[in-house]
Amino acid sequence: MSLQHTLGAVALGWIVSTATPCFAEPPTTDAPTAVAATTRHGQREVFRQAIRKLYDLKERAWAAGDAELIVTQFYSADAMSAGEGDPETMVGRAAFRKAYQQYVEDVPKIRIESVSSYVNGDAGWDWANFYSEPKPEKKSLY
Repeated sequence: MSLQHTLGAVALGWIVSTATPCFAEPPTTDAPTAVAATTRHGQREVFRQAIRKLYDLKERAWAAGDAELIVTQFYSADAMSAGEGDPETMVGRAAFRKAYQQYVEDVPKIRIESVSSYVNGDAGWDWANFYSEPKPEKKSLY
């Protein structure tokens, strides 16, 4: 799987994990957030904050070369990712682990920018731009 195809994994990882979200730290609940979440706009804002926390976690773990943290805290246990031109669909953490161990070795720097989010009840997706800077000798692979 190429890095440019991880966007589907982000959306699928979030949708699959909404029933049992993976957060680095347990989310806290406070009254204003709970009240805000009752409106569609409020739901989207809560979602954006949660997904930004996950993107920040992924960026920090990537910078530290910590593929295991990315796999266990960003993706749900049954996450799936498929992309155009990829020969295989990745399913589950074992597949993600193998890919991310290579990614963090080949690509020392990434940045994730949320572009658009959609939330409806307990399901949501986020379209994000994923910027990466592969090592010069690895650029042709990504």
